[in-house]
Amino acid sequence: MNAITYWTLIALAVAVEVWGQVIDNGDVTLVGVIAGLGVIAVHCLLLRADRFEESVEAGEER
Repeated sequence: MNAITYWTLIALAVAVEVWGQVIDNGDVTLVGVIAGLGVIAVHCLLLRADRFEESVEAGEER
């Protein structure tokens, strides 16, 4: 995931959270929070997979 995609998805999740606060709907706010955490989790998993792939290519074993 490149930086533009990451920050765009985070900004979208924050916008949903703020929109939920503005319309005073806790469910929408919760969806924004969960979406933001999901974006962060997927980003971390992709970074870990890239590091693992690089270590396999370099011949390192765990």
